Amino acid sequence: MAMELTGTAAASGTIGSLARAARTAAAPEAGSFAESLGKLVDNVEETQADANGAVVNMLDGTGEVHEAMIALQRAELTLQFTLTLRNKLVQAYNDIMRMPI
Repeated sequence: MAMELTGTAAASGTIGSLARAARTAAAPEAGSFAESLGKLVDNVEETQADANGAVVNMLDGTGEVHEAMIALQRAELTLQFTLTLRNKLVQAYNDIMRMPI
């Protein structure tokens, strides 16, 4: 990733990217619900690829250790956010299915 973050800026950047992903998933003008979830999954894949690239760069000696750690943490937080969202959706679906008619 071209953007370098350190310390508190890294944490706020990660939280900012998660907030953007949440707004994208929740925005009515973003399209259908399936498209929003697709964008969220694409974001997870993108952060995973960025983390893999940062680790490879670190191992090659062309990247810094802190950049790799930040990318790994960003990828982990994005995945955790997505899993939490999925769990809430499954729970809501199960609650609806249990409702008496």
